[in-house]
Amino acid sequence: MVIVRATRKLLQRLGPVTAVEEQESTSLLGDWYATVLPWRPRQVALMVSQTTLLPVLMPLAPAATLLDRFPEHLAAVLRAHQVPETVVQQEAAETADHTLATTASRSLTGSMNEFAYLAEAHRAADRDPALLALSLKLATVPCGPLYARHVSPDRELTALLQNVT
Repeated sequence: MVIVRATRKLLQRLGPVTAVEEQESTSLLGDWYATVLPWRPRQVALMVSQTTLLPVLMPLAPAATLLDRFPEHLAAVLRAHQVPETVVQQEAAETADHTLATTASRSLTGSMNEFAYLAEAHRAADRDPALLALSLKLATVPCGPLYARHVSPDRELTALLQNVT
């Protein structure tokens, strides 16, 4: 089970909060923070792992099925990072069961805003970038909250997997 912590703008599209206060994510990558990138012609959802700050970009539409489609997009990003297939399958299964909550970390929301800004800059350079390729590019960006550990989300993911496998 995973808790998706959505911004107010995204909650307006996804529906009411369903998480109970005592609930905790059981997935390796922890809670996921999510927001909307209001790009034209297609809007995009940005999901960021609380544990590793790993970003996942995916089409927003249709918003009603966003969380149901998330496991397949997460699996594609994890495979692109050469994560072992057993871990990919486990994370996809964990994220298939989800609850919705509000954001709880201003630091993580700030990191998500930085990813949104960088994604927009990359999008301006390449009018229609592939969302998977853009997710991989963003994963290499140094992040302040990770400086004391492994600096970037891709390195943080690698270190996490070394501790697990």
